[in-house]
Amino acid sequence: MEQESAKMLLGLAPNSHPSQSQVKDAYRSKAWETHPDRFPAHLKSQAESNFKLVSEAYTTLLSSAGGATRRQSVQTAAGASSYYSQSRVVIKTRVGRTQTSMIRVASLPFLFIIFGSLTLAASTASRAYKTQKEAHPSFNPFLP
Repeated sequence: MEQESAKMLLGLAPNSHPSQSQVKDAYRSKAWETHPDRFPAHLKSQAESNFKLVSEAYTTLLSSAGGATRRQSVQTAAGASSYYSQSRVVIKTRVGRTQTSMIRVASLPFLFIIFGSLTLAASTASRAYKTQKEAHPSFNPFLP
């Protein structure tokens, strides 16, 4: 797909040079308008083809809009990978510990609810069984 037709499809000016954020904003609005789930069943096939065209236009413009910037950021990250990898590990460790402790604290009430309901169900079943046994005694040696 040509860049000019992709710009027009996303609603951008044909002679403009949009940034990545402008392309993303235009794509989000067009994707919302043309998403197949928003249309009735008899119009879904047309909506799907329009949605695919919008997605193709987005990838075309995104590759041209941020190609140089993306290459520079990848090269910068590759050059400073040892520095960033060490600080990322520390951040992940701290966040991981915090999230784990929060999950444990948040799961306690649910555990109490589950074990309480199981205990209540067991006691109710036991009482029902004893009442049934007293009302209808069985002389079969194979039944309790």
